[in-house]
Amino acid sequence: MFRRLFARRVVTALLALTLAAALSGCGSGDPATSAAATSGGAGTLTVFAAASLTGTFTELGKAFEAAHPGTKVTFNFGSSATLAQQIVQGAPADVFAAASPATMKTVTDASLASGPVTFTRNRLQIAVPAGNPAKVDDLADLADPRVKVALCAEQVPCGAAAVKALDAAGLKVTPVTLEQDVKATLTKVELGEVDAALVYRTDVIASAGKVRGVDFPEAGKAVNDYPIAALTKAPAGPAAQRFVDLVLSRQGRDALTGAGFEAP
Repeated sequence: MFRRLFARRVVTALLALTLAAALSGCGSGDPATSAAATSGGAGTLTVFAAASLTGTFTELGKAFEAAHPGTKVTFNFGSSATLAQQIVQGAPADVFAAASPATMKTVTDASLASGPVTFTRNRLQIAVPAGNPAKVDDLADLADPRVKVALCAEQVPCGAAAVKALDAAGLKVTPVTLEQDVKATLTKVELGEVDAALVYRTDVIASAGKVRGVDFPEAGKAVNDYPIAALTKAPAGPAAQRFVDLVLSRQGRDALTGAGFEAP
C-alpha cells in the first residue's frame, strides 16, 4: 500500500515538472523575446554616424525598431573623425556610418570593420541667413574679409570637402571660426553669428528655412562618399548587419534621397 502511494506521488511530481517545462517552452513565443532572438539577441543596437545623417538615421532607426520589436536603436552622432577615434579606443558600437572613406579607413585599418559599402553621397552648399545680409551669391564672396565665415575643421569630412572646393576655385578664405562637425557649423549661421558657412546641402534642407542655400559649381569637385559597415566585434551581433541592410535597401535609399543626399 505504502509503495503504491509513493509511486503515485512520484508520477504526479514528474507530470507536474513536464507540464511546467512545456509551459515554459510556450512562453518563449513571446513576440518581444522572439524578435530579440531573431535579431541576434540584441536588446540595444548602437550606431555611430556622421552628424549630417542625424535626421535620416533617426527615421531609419524608428523603422528598424518597428520591424524588430525588443531591439532599441541608439545613436552617437558627431564628427566622423571623432567617432572613428572613439571606436578605435574601444567605445562599444555596432555600426559605423562615416561621411568620408578616410575616416572609415581609420576603423578598417584597426581591423574593427571590413568591407565598408558606400551608401550615399553629399555635396556642399553655402549656407547664409534667411535674409542674406552680406549678399553672398557665390564662393568668391567668402574671400571678402568683410564677410564672416564659419568652416568645419579640416580634419573632419565637411572641412576637408571645403578645402577641396576652395582650392578648386583658387580661393583663400579666413574663417572666424572652425567647428568640429557640420551641425555646429550650421548653427553659427542659424544664430546669426556669421554671414555664411560651407555645409552640406542636406543640412541646409534640414534647417527648414532657418538658412538659405547657395549652390556653387566647385561643389561638384568636393562631393563626399559615405561608407557604412557593421563592426567586427559588434555587441549586437547579426542585428548590426541587418541595420546596414536597411540603409542599403530601397527604403533606406528613399529616405536618404528625400533628405537631399545623392545616390552613390
